[in-house]
Amino acid sequence: MLIIFRYLLAEVFKSQLAVFIILMTIIISQRFVKILADASEGEVPGQLVMSIVALKLPQLAVIILPLSAFIGILVAYGRVYADSEMTVLHATGVSEWYVTRITLMLSLLLAIAAGSVTLYLSPWATEREYQVLEKADASAGLMSVVPGRFQHTSNEKAVIFVHDVGRGNEAGRLNKVFVAQTSGSGSEANTAVVYAQGGIVREDASGAQSLQLDQGRRYAGDVSSPAFEITEFEQYQIQIREQEVEQRRRKLGSVPTHELMLLDSNEAVAEWHWRIAIPLSIPLLTLIAVPLSRVNPRQGKFGRLLPALLLYLGYYSLLIIARSALEDGKIPAQWGMWWLHGSALLLGCMLIMRNRRSANRLHAWLAGRD
Repeated sequence: MLIIFRYLLAEVFKSQLAVFIILMTIIISQRFVKILADASEGEVPGQLVMSIVALKLPQLAVIILPLSAFIGILVAYGRVYADSEMTVLHATGVSEWYVTRITLMLSLLLAIAAGSVTLYLSPWATEREYQVLEKADASAGLMSVVPGRFQHTSNEKAVIFVHDVGRGNEAGRLNKVFVAQTSGSGSEANTAVVYAQGGIVREDASGAQSLQLDQGRRYAGDVSSPAFEITEFEQYQIQIREQEVEQRRRKLGSVPTHELMLLDSNEAVAEWHWRIAIPLSIPLLTLIAVPLSRVNPRQGKFGRLLPALLLYLGYYSLLIIARSALEDGKIPAQWGMWWLHGSALLLGCMLIMRNRRSANRLHAWLAGRD
């Protein structure tokens, strides 16, 4: 029995891991492309792209874990049934209930891991992402300069244009820099235009950034007057003060779980039930997936994959609907999502009991009474 125990666990775990990696790769690639597009537009500093992607991993894992666990069971046991291995196991005394118990042990471990992510890691990562984006908004904006494009600095004090950025030994050096600055307003408005052959961005310990230019000219004067002051320089430094950090509006997904439980609102109740719904769904989906993975050898290992996926999508969609209803107060807080979990548990037990001997005896007894 120990060999069978290890074999079944290994088959299920390998399938679940493969599905998890594939789905995560697909979704991360999509998010990476989107964040990279924001970086190319200058909305996100290039050096923060990987940090933001890494902070999104726990949020994505929350979505992928239940699905990968469900599909992994279907694929693993579907292959075992299709190759007639399960028929041999049943002939040697291994029941479907024994297979279910083995799979439930693995699903409980996955549920604990998912609970750690949803209750602790995901809120921390979400809050950290807010902080990173706030710091990017507050920065002077010089670190996110895109060559060949006119850009406002984040404090709206200047417009900067860079022809290109050096590479190799001159990495980070700006070539052919144009800067336009405006101070004052109305009749007292003054304009300064600077053109330099090159420059470099410097940042001090406080985080304030400055642009140090060399070999250029500065044109300054009153916008209402045709007279301008022209200054040639070897070096010229433009200091752009770092803005104060502007707090972004937080979603409840960034609130730590221990603080969330102290909040008394429909949105907090919905968020709490959502966080515990993800880990709870894994063993419940296991009860459904094991009997649904039973296929005839002629059907192939993917014979019931489509109806099982439709069932999963229905369950997940109902969770989303229930969360929205809780936020709107249409479902009592004490009900939460327990009625959905109870329905899934009942369905799983019915599928498991369908081919058990006790269920067959019950059906025969009821038929005899009729």
